[in-house]
Amino acid sequence: MEVGTVITEQQQRAARYAKALGHPVRMYVMELLSKQSCCYSGDISDELPIAKSTLSQHLKELKDAGLIQGEIELPRIKYCLNRENWNEAKLLFKQFFSV
Repeated sequence: MEVGTVITEQQQRAARYAKALGHPVRMYVMELLSKQSCCYSGDISDELPIAKSTLSQHLKELKDAGLIQGEIELPRIKYCLNRENWNEAKLLFKQFFSV
């Protein structure tokens, strides 16, 4: 039996979201963005004692997973939660943890 025949699409999406959330910096960013409509990357880097390049990598991981979205407003990038995917992630995790 192949793995693809037993793993559901929901499990794959939940695992992708979980992987993206698998670092404390990314958890912090998600908490920060969930408390406000949007935030500029420079504002986030002011609050975290990490290099801007490191923060950029974490933001890229969250964006690639679809949990956040970025909009370029030169010279800065504005990040917001992708509310649809964030709500889906919360629902998938809730279903998983209620088993």
